[in-house]
Amino acid sequence: MAKIKIPYSNRLLEVEIPDHNLVGILESKAHTFHASASQEEIVNRALDHPIGSATLEELVQGRKNMVIITSDHTRPVPSKVTMPILLKRIRKANPDIGITILIATGFHRPDTTEELIYKFGQEIVDHEVIINHLSEDENSVVRVGTLPSGGRTLA
Repeated sequence: MAKIKIPYSNRLLEVEIPDHNLVGILESKAHTFHASASQEEIVNRALDHPIGSATLEELVQGRKNMVIITSDHTRPVPSKVTMPILLKRIRKANPDIGITILIATGFHRPDTTEELIYKFGQEIVDHEVIINHLSEDENSVVRVGTLPSGGRTLA
């Protein structure tokens, strides 16, 4: 019986897999990768040089409201790095814009307050509008189309 640790949120889950079901293990080397710049520098550089798009600052000019869609607690996205940078740049370009952060939960449960603080930091949780998408709440979704398979597309 093989014991394997799988990354999940901010911890590792240990699972046991019978030897006859284990073909191999594909292991990420992300934990040993060393970038040539800080995370903040990499994010700012990417925002300064978008590919095939106007800059974020140009896109928010003249807008009254916007929604930033981000991942839920199940994805290892560095939102504590990216979100403050995005919010600062958006508000510098358009101080009056209303911003809503929408957590794309899919069919996962909503993020807890503790998970939001871990993901974004206390400052953002205390001062920003954050909404967990609830895909199974018929009153909070609208039909936006039909999939080629015939399934309804809701948002």
